[in-house]
Amino acid sequence: MLFKTLTVSEARQRIAEIITAAPVECVTLSEALGRVAAEDINSPEDVPSFTRSTMDGFAVIAADTFGASEGLPAYLRVAGEVLMGRVPGGALNAGEAWVIPTGGMLPEGADAVVMVEHTEDAGPDTKGAEMWVAVLRPVAPGENLVRRGEDARAGDRIIKAGRRLRPQDIGLLAACGANSVKVRKRPEVGIIGTGDEIVDVGAVPQPGQVRDVNTAALAAMVEACGGKPLLFGVVKDELEALQRVLSEAVTASDMVLLSGGSSVGTRDLTLRAIEALQQATVLFHGLAVKPGKPTVGAVAGGKPVFGLPGHPVSALVVFEILVRPFLEPEVSQRAPLRARLKRSLHSAAGREDFVRARLYVENGELAADPVLGKSGLIATLSRADGLVRLPLDTEGASAGEMVDVFLL
Repeated sequence: MLFKTLTVSEARQRIAEIITAAPVECVTLSEALGRVAAEDINSPEDVPSFTRSTMDGFAVIAADTFGASEGLPAYLRVAGEVLMGRVPGGALNAGEAWVIPTGGMLPEGADAVVMVEHTEDAGPDTKGAEMWVAVLRPVAPGENLVRRGEDARAGDRIIKAGRRLRPQDIGLLAACGANSVKVRKRPEVGIIGTGDEIVDVGAVPQPGQVRDVNTAALAAMVEACGGKPLLFGVVKDELEALQRVLSEAVTASDMVLLSGGSSVGTRDLTLRAIEALQQATVLFHGLAVKPGKPTVGAVAGGKPVFGLPGHPVSALVVFEILVRPFLEPEVSQRAPLRARLKRSLHSAAGREDFVRARLYVENGELAADPVLGKSGLIATLSRADGLVRLPLDTEGASAGEMVDVFLL
């Protein structure tokens, strides 16, 4: 099969329809950072579980402060004090105020908090039996407090399935009392390099040889996506050897990435090795993208197998736009940024172009300055902050146009 080309979205869909669901495991909250939620997570309770103050001050009935000013304060009797971690020992009545700290539980009857900065001590009454406070500014109902369930209501979805859990998500789960969470098993991704010309990173390349850039970079990208890279080394351009290592990788891994040998040529063996796998279905040979056209996509035993281009930039761009969403499902649903293009770019209708770009703010808006260079030049990708996407139905974009950008 030579170049059965699909768009990126078509390729994702074809693979997603065939691969098996990722195994699920339950981890403690302390182990959940960076893991992908296996199911929607609903809050088991209201958060917060009580209405509380967000300021040091006085709990009041807001209507008692209406019209208050520094020239004509509202005088309220100090009838109680809220203690931290305690339920108030009574109710607040009209014309009264309770001393309350930040985080304190609002007493029954109160509906607002006046900041202590907006009050003055009015001292005791004439009999010296009661303390009074002068309120210098009015407050509205609900001001300076967080109501019960305002953060999350019992039964609300707080985490969507497929989200990679961030520190703030861990905090929300902790607030809701979720001490454990179901996550997808961390995917183990087999990585195979190919090519007679590839030598180890620590070696001194001889004429005609290059260091193994792709294995190191792909392993780092897998780790950055929350996966576990399994390195199977670099295989020479020998079909039997490649078939043997590929079979081992499919057995040991949840996903396999081969770099190099995916284009059409007498020494390009990736497609033949994938086709020889048991239970293998080759879904496409070619993506309607630049860089990365000669990508191979297949499924073997329910596991995705990707034959990535040998050029480092092509391999890493294809990983970003095609492979990464299978490790972090939420990525494919993220909206791109919009940036003003600083240089005109040419494209061909019928393919998506992903152009490396440096991003910066200019005149209050995001600007994208293309980093041009051949797909074998890894430094161009290192200097880039994102990828400018030129859609299938365009023939480029002019300087000054707004374009879609995906962060790297």
